This record gives sequence, structure tokens and C-alpha cells, in this order.
Amino acid sequence: MSRSAAFLAVLGLLIIFAAAAGCTWSDQERTPLKVVPAGSLLYPFEQIEAEFENQHPEIDVQLEGHGSIQAIRQVTDLRRPIDVVAVADASLIPDMMFIPMGEGEENYTDWYTPFAENEIVIAYTGRSRGADEITPENWYRTLARPEVRVGFSNPMLDSCGYRALMVTALAEDHYNEPGLFEEIIGGAFDPPIRPQLQDGMITINLPERMRPATDKVAIRDGSIYLLSLLDAGGIDYAFEYRSVAEEHGLHWIDLPPEINLGSAEHADYYGKVRVNLGFQRFQSIGSERIGQPIVYAITVPRNAPHPEEAQNFVEFVIEAFRKERPGWPDPLSPEMRAVSV
Repeated sequence: MSRSAAFLAVLGLLIIFAAAAGCTWSDQERTPLKVVPAGSLLYPFEQIEAEFENQHPEIDVQLEGHGSIQAIRQVTDLRRPIDVVAVADASLIPDMMFIPMGEGEENYTDWYTPFAENEIVIAYTGRSRGADEITPENWYRTLARPEVRVGFSNPMLDSCGYRALMVTALAEDHYNEPGLFEEIIGGAFDPPIRPQLQDGMITINLPERMRPATDKVAIRDGSIYLLSLLDAGGIDYAFEYRSVAEEHGLHWIDLPPEINLGSAEHADYYGKVRVNLGFQRFQSIGSERIGQPIVYAITVPRNAPHPEEAQNFVEFVIEAFRKERPGWPDPLSPEMRAVSV
């Protein structure tokens, strides 16, 4: 080998080592930002993650999706160092996080910001039983058929789960179809789950463990985990958020605004139904979930490892969603920022 060739070879190795060392240094210096969103937020948050990291290369956003209740429990029960929590039910944050971290300590958080809305739809594929017949007018009769399998997420872990129960109970009332809830969902359990009507309020009391006794109903920890089951034909229909159905290219049935939990105009009617979670963990914070329009919210836990970066990410998320919905009020304004009393 000539002297010049040897020099070039050594120089090339030095460049490679320097580049490798630079990459290692860069990875080590990036601030890891742990973000735990509701499963229905994973798709848009992945897009936001890429944009945010492009503008902030010194930050490594690490997404970890869970059902909304489980997302909060990462902070409150498991005591994990989480920077940002985003849930599909804004009311969960004050219920589960406006409480002291320990005796004599401050709350897990004292604020949250609403930033998006959604609604419940009935998602399905072209292979679902009754797919050629189902319409917005007969959907509840299709789901009530004994051979049709229905899926929803675990209401003990995920807000879409208890909302599926609310929608079905409201449908029974809205369509004046007594026993509809039991035909679609409640009859699959032993003993059956039956809504109770008293003083104009529909109450659904859940057992401690949501274990269907028949294959009429399938339950998964989060609503997004129903998608693979739906695609494989394990279920025919799933209670999903409209955004999830759209993002994953599913067929879906739009439900009437009176029952889809997506209309502020019908908030009073939604409030007629409540679900009492059976899991004993929630006795200390309130196991009662009341029907209301779907509103997403985001917060930074008080013990977040990187609060400044977390707040920057929150504001980036809010602005991204605001661009998608110009009519939504400024989430950073005082009237949209909920603070504990």
C-alpha cells in the first residue's frame, strides 16, 4: 500500500470513529421526555413527536400508550417518572390527580388543559356479520343479534370502555327498546349486567372483574387493542372513537348526537347515565363516571423529571390540535385552563 493510500485509509477510519463518537454523544445528551397518552392519541402524537423533535433535536420524546385510567395510574399508583399525561376524559385528571402524592405532600397535579373532542362510533370491516345490512337506523338491532360479536375496552382501565356502556344504555332509552343493553352487552356476563333506572338516572353497576361468560362480547385493555381483533374477524363490531376509525381506515356507523357523547348540546341527556366501576382501587377517588361530552385533556405531573420541556411539549400539542380545529377556543386562555380549588 502506498503512503498516500495508507494515509487516506487511516483518515477514513478516524472520520468513522469521530462520527460514531458524535452520534453516541448526541444520544447521551438528548433529554428523554416520557409522554403517556391515551391509546386513541397515539397516532396523532406520533406525528407531533416527529415535528417536535425536528424543532427540538435535543429532546427525545418517548411515547407509551395506555387506556386513560391506566395512563394516570402510571403516575399515581406505579409512581413512575412521567413528564406528560394526556387522557380521553378530562374529568379523570381532577378525580385521580387532584389528590396528595402522600401524607403532607402536594397533589399529583393541580391543573389540566382541554385540547380536543371526539365521539363514539360503531366500527366494523367488510367481513363483519351484517356488514351489508347495517345502517345508522338499524345498527342496534344488528349488534343485538346473538351471533354478532361485539368488542369494547375494559371500563376499569379505559374511558372508551365505560363510554361504550353509556352509549348502549342511552340507546336503549333513546330508541325505547327495553332490554337492548342486555342483548348487546349485559347478557354476556354471569350474572347479567342490567342498567337500573331510578329518579330518571340510569345506573350501570359493574362487577369487580369484567369477564364475559359467553363469546358474544370481547374486552381488551384499551380500545386500540380491539383493532387487530376486528381485523382478524374475532369480533364483528367495536365501540371506538371516530378519530380511531378514521385513522385506521375502518367502516363505521355514525350514531345520533343524542347518544354519541360528542355533542355539547346534548350534555344534559348524557348526564342521565352513570357507570359505577367495580374495581376497589377506585373507592378512595370516586368510582362513579357520569355521561358527558368527550373532551381530551393534558397535564404535567408535579413530580415530572423535566417540567420545562414537558410544558413546551404540552403547548406544542395544543397548538397542533388547534390548527386542526380553528373554532376551538384558545386552550391556553384562563377560561380553558382548569385549576384546583
